[in-house]
This record gives sequence, structure tokens and C-alpha cells, in this order.
Amino acid sequence: MRKLQERRGWTFTLGAVILRPTFFLTTKPDWRDGTKIPASGGCVIAINHLSHVDPLTAAVFTHDHGRLPRYLAKSGLFKNKALGHFMRAAGQIPVERASRSAVGAYDAAVAAVRAGECIVVYPEGTITRDPDLWPMKGKSGAARIALETGCPVIPIGQWGAQELLAPYARKPDLFPRKTIHIVAGDPVDLSDLVDEPRSVEVLAEATERIMTAITVLVEEIRGEKAPAERFDPRKVGVAEIGNPHKNPKSPKSPRPPKQQKDSA
Repeated sequence: MRKLQERRGWTFTLGAVILRPTFFLTTKPDWRDGTKIPASGGCVIAINHLSHVDPLTAAVFTHDHGRLPRYLAKSGLFKNKALGHFMRAAGQIPVERASRSAVGAYDAAVAAVRAGECIVVYPEGTITRDPDLWPMKGKSGAARIALETGCPVIPIGQWGAQELLAPYARKPDLFPRKTIHIVAGDPVDLSDLVDEPRSVEVLAEATERIMTAITVLVEEIRGEKAPAERFDPRKVGVAEIGNPHKNPKSPKSPRPPKQQKDSA
């Protein structure tokens, strides 16, 4: 654990007073190596995506290790007037996925990192479509921010959030308490790519290094090996936005993920 040095503001104070105690009443956190997150300065935290509850679990983990997280969050969340006001006050950045408006979110994220803030990115862009919930093929957002700013990218692997709230489920399963495993890794080495032109090949290489680092951490938590080939929704014709089981893009959409037992 590390003491928070930043000023929280009313949004994070409210979250700390209400959400954090609720989180600890309904979960058993297994936090590891969170001090690998830089104590200060701009950085990108890149984490695998399992559940709609992920932003809460990542926020508690990041806060417990001395940083206030800012997220690249899908713009639909901001359409609710109350929630949108809360998220903007907390400095969260709306993203119009699969649109040209995403450029504005990238610019805002770069500016935030340069201002010394901690940006949390889910490189997969959505909850993993892999049938067994392994990290799938990533998008280039985290890599682009890191290469543009030269900031460290801290990979984080997590497991257990899907037990608390299954992918695309509407109701959480609060009891018995679920163990939320989160482990941080060493910064991903992108130093040889920072001065290279931002070509498709360079961005793909940087993204693959980030996803590999995340996957290694998830393997450590799960005690299993990930598939040799990372799941790619485009290759199998799975919708990349929305619930793939409700609105499949093609008959090749993956089966619903199998139920996992709590490992603790």
C-alpha cells in the first residue's frame, strides 16, 4: 500500500466514503506489487477487461497504491445526466468507440499524461470475447499514448471480477464474497520504439508487447497457460461493441464463458 499524495476532490472523496467500504464488504482483495505503479508523474496503466465492474476494482487498487485513476470510458456512460456529471468531475475521458471522435479522447489522454496524471486503459477496448476470458487481441490506444509521451506503461493482470459480475450480466453475485486478484508488473519496455515513425507495424509491436505482459500476469494469477494464439474478434466475425451473445455479428460468435470457481 502507498499513501495517496494527490488531492482527491469531491468525486473521489465520495467514492472513498461510499464505494470503497462497500467493495471491501463484498470482496476479498488480493493485491500484489501495486507499488510498481509510479508514485508520481504521468503513466499509463494497461489492464485486461473481464466485467463491467472492472473500473471499480481497478480504481480501488490504484487508489490503494497512491494514485487517482483517470479512465478512457465509453461515451454512452456520459449520457446519463447525473453519472455524466460525476464522471466529468472526476476527470474521466469519454470515448466514441469506432468513430473519428476517438481522436479527441486520445488528445485528452496525452494531455493528461503530460500533466502528470495516471491514465487507466483497457487495451482490448471492451470485455474480452475470448471464450475462457483470456486477454484478447489489443487495440493501439495505450501504445499510442505511451509512444507519444514517453511515459511508462504498467501492465496489470486481474482475475475474479467476472465472479462478482459476469460479463454483460445485470445483477452482481455478492455472496459469498469473491476474491479479486490484481497484480502489477514491471513497465513494458518500449524504449526502442519511441523515436520510430508511428507506422502500423510499430504500433502493432508496441501493442503486442503490452498485451503479452498483461497475459503473463493473468497466467500467473490463474496458474494456467493462455492459448498460443490471442483471440481476435475480427477473424472469427464477433461483434466488437456490445454484448456479443445478444447481438452476434455472425454465427461464429464464441460460446458464453464457462463459470469459474473462486480460487481463494
